[in-house]
Parts: sequence; C-alpha cells; structure tokens
Amino acid sequence: MTVAAVVVAGGRGVRFGGFKQFSLLGDRTVAAHSVRAARSVASVVVLVVPPGHVATGEGADIVVTGGDTRAASVREGLRALPPCDVVVVHDAARPLASAHLFEAVVHAVRNGADGAIPGLRVTDTVKRVEVRSDVTVVVGTVDRRDLVTVQTPQAFRRAILESAHATQDDATDDAALVESLGGTVVVVPGELDNVKITEPGDLVRIAATLEDE
Repeated sequence: MTVAAVVVAGGRGVRFGGFKQFSLLGDRTVAAHSVRAARSVASVVVLVVPPGHVATGEGADIVVTGGDTRAASVREGLRALPPCDVVVVHDAARPLASAHLFEAVVHAVRNGADGAIPGLRVTDTVKRVEVRSDVTVVVGTVDRRDLVTVQTPQAFRRAILESAHATQDDATDDAALVESLGGTVVVVPGELDNVKITEPGDLVRIAATLEDE
C-alpha cells in the first residue's frame, strides 16, 4: 500500500503571536521538522500553508494554500495528492513526532483499520463543570479509564478519508470525520514528547529537548 502525507501548516498562530510553524527550531523551521518526519513513511509530502504566505517548501514535494479551517486545509492537501492508498495527516506544530510513531499508525491501517491515531491515557482527574452565577461549580467526576488525549500523525485509508471530508464540514481532527461515517479508528500509543506548539514557551521547551538529544 502506497503512502503519502499532508502536513498541515495553515494556522494563523493567534495564541502564539505569529506563524509558529515557520519559527526556527535548531537549523530548520518547525514545519520542516514535521515534513522530514512525515517523509519517513511517505513517498510524497504535501505542505499546506496559510493564505498569502510565501513558503520555501520546507522540504515538501508540493505546497498548497489552506482554507479558513483546519478541515478545509486538509481538503486542499488531499486534492493535491497523487494516487496513493494511505494518507497520513500531521500537524506541522508537532515537530517531535518520531518516525516510529508514523510507522505505527501506517502499520495499523495496513493491518485493516480505516484509521489510526496516537493516544495518551489521561492521568489527571477530570471534572465536569458548569457556570452558576459567574461561579464555576463541579457537577461530576468523569471516569478517565476510557479516555485518551489524541495526537497526530493520524493515518487513514485514502478512500474513507476523502468520503468523510466530502460528507462532513468540520471537526477537531480527521479521525472524528471518519468516526462519523462508522469507520474503525484504532489507537496506538502516543508519545509524551510529541507536544503541540501553542505558545512561545512550548517552542523554548521543545528546543531544549532537541538540544538534550
């Protein structure tokens, strides 16, 4: 089964204060790290960039402009892909995802899953709350045994991913779209170091991690 990748770097970085995906991390940009990681499994890598951004390619084979939402940006990336059987979708803002993690999600799809996502068990106690007269009040404790937090890269059979995007408008991740069609999405162990850069401090911490390697 042939594999291609879409690296999503179309965000505006509002909380970060700029295009975090094009910040320097060591000797290359954050997005370039993610493109390089995706290439460990993909024969072709498409990079999706923000509207109006002039990208140098960050090492990708194809560069396209994204849409107003993450899902719209993924759709632009899918349209640019050459024929392939499996699509890996990865957030550019997760530059430390390992080649092993990419291989794990692709392997799960090759073994029969419609999709595969990395997940980490929830270790903190989770409370359900509501606001009453401007005061936040606990209304229950959530059983965390069945909960995971989800990362990228996520891998899918191309046909079902394209069908999911064609019939659904938006979701927090591509797996949610595939789930809505009744697709089987399996969870592989995520990685603690696979942090998503959201604020400037995240970039500092990730840079320190790279220096320690």
